Amino acid sequence: MITFEDITDYFLRAAAPLGLTTHPEFWLNSRTMEREFACICHTHSCEDTDSGSACTLSFSWSTLDTALSIEGPVGVCDFYHEPDEHCPHLHTSDIPPLMLDLSYNLPFKGVRPDLSDPQLLSLIQVLKLRASEHSSRASETRPGFALTLHENRLQAEALTLQQHVELPIWHPDGMRGLHNDPQARSTHSIQLHRRVNDDDDGDERDEVEAAADHPHPEEWLPQVMEDIAHDIVRVLDAMETA
Repeated sequence: MITFEDITDYFLRAAAPLGLTTHPEFWLNSRTMEREFACICHTHSCEDTDSGSACTLSFSWSTLDTALSIEGPVGVCDFYHEPDEHCPHLHTSDIPPLMLDLSYNLPFKGVRPDLSDPQLLSLIQVLKLRASEHSSRASETRPGFALTLHENRLQAEALTLQQHVELPIWHPDGMRGLHNDPQARSTHSIQLHRRVNDDDDGDERDEVEAAADHPHPEEWLPQVMEDIAHDIVRVLDAMETA
């Protein structure tokens, strides 16, 4: 299984060789025990943060993720009831993927453009095209503008871009199972095993054991994180040149 610390470490290790400066932050919600990670990334010096492009990568780690990483699906199931073939805790292919949010921002330098300028629409269309071409892992790309109210008029303050990356860390088939039919079972799906035990009276009785899905995200996630880090560098460059 994989932990919250593993995922953050994979990304930070992948970002360093590419010249990405990272500013990671970690939070824990003491009420829900949900954990959160956010990391500002940029390729320029920290002194140019106010004028250069930057990307914030973030995700939330639920208590179910923590339970799965520590106990595995059988341990989660045992906490609530006796495991059986139809228990949803054992079918990790039914658990939603971990969602990474990528938020890009590029402040406009000098005079802010007017929202009525038709060149702005052309600009965001070009940016969406270039960002999509350079993103191997993002499932969607949404360009836009950060707005500010100045003298009773809305003005574009910064160029923005939103992307999302889905990581099916609990799916037994990994990235290959990302878009599988949720009703279809994995090749590693639940199997029932029978064993014969003697009861207190010495009579033999059958017990049914359910074998859970056993994903191994540690086998493919480091490479995916490297791909995401490469994508961030390329999209930042695309924003600067758009």
